[in-house]
Amino acid sequence: MKILVYNSGGGLGDSIQIFDLINSLIAKFGSDNIYYLSAHKNHFNHALSDYNLKPKELKTNIIYFGFRWWHLLVSKKKILKDNSLQKFDLIIDIQSKLRNTIILKQFPSNKFYSSTFNFKFCSEKKNYKSTKFENINILRNIELLISDEIPQTKFKLNSIDLKYFQEAKRLLPDNNYIGFSMTQGNVYRKKSWPIDKFLNIAEQVSKKNKKPVFFVEKNNKELIHKIKSNINNALFPEIESTFSGPPLVTALSSRLEKAISIDNGVMHMMSLAEIPMIILFGPTNSKKFSPKLKNIEILDSKTLYQSDDITKITENDVMSVLNI
Repeated sequence: MKILVYNSGGGLGDSIQIFDLINSLIAKFGSDNIYYLSAHKNHFNHALSDYNLKPKELKTNIIYFGFRWWHLLVSKKKILKDNSLQKFDLIIDIQSKLRNTIILKQFPSNKFYSSTFNFKFCSEKKNYKSTKFENINILRNIELLISDEIPQTKFKLNSIDLKYFQEAKRLLPDNNYIGFSMTQGNVYRKKSWPIDKFLNIAEQVSKKNKKPVFFVEKNNKELIHKIKSNINNALFPEIESTFSGPPLVTALSSRLEKAISIDNGVMHMMSLAEIPMIILFGPTNSKKFSPKLKNIEILDSKTLYQSDDITKITENDVMSVLNI
């Protein structure tokens, strides 16, 4: 069965959240039969490929595919011709934007799945479950559509190259590490918690003989300098390594006792290590974007303070669930 998966999400987290879906499809149908189409190149180059998930990339040479109506004119004629594809057995539309779905539906297929407009675009009517908060329901809905069982095959850490774990152990050889991720990738939503609050937490962590580990990009020199100026024992393992990228972040996270993060891509990379985490939410939906793990503590300003202002979350809120 030749399957195309389309994902319009912009961040790496949007691809990491469907790792289990991709992994399950590959386990069932084989990597040669699974194609991936994303509106953003970082999905394939810096997530799926880096984590050794190997679907085929459906190349379009169009930036932000699906986000412009003119893509409708070229989707069938140009893209399918360039990729030597006649028809997909199944197209899986992960997103729910009407324009994107209409454009995607131009691709020839035997069966089409999409949650857009309450599953109106699906090739067959079934008793589909809502996928708003549960990605696993996408898999269950596809089973209904194709009348075949697809066992869930979860992504496992051993899919990552061993070299990253060896490097992580070199960089973080001891115990009692507490991780911090504080910067957001999407600049259009104010979901960052104040740096000073993070520093206050890191200071309290240090007093309890824990070692604060900060996940900050190497080029963010101003932030790194500020953290170093306030936290004497702050560690920045990525700066000390010739390696880089999401797999290193996940491998480093496996060395942590716990982690504290806002809703960002690094949080999703950390979650793959299945460590205890505290995740702070403000304007974004915690039910939709939080990892589905048992050892996750969610601090959502909308729940705690009836506000989407994440800054209303206090240091005491964090320390009360950090429990160290």
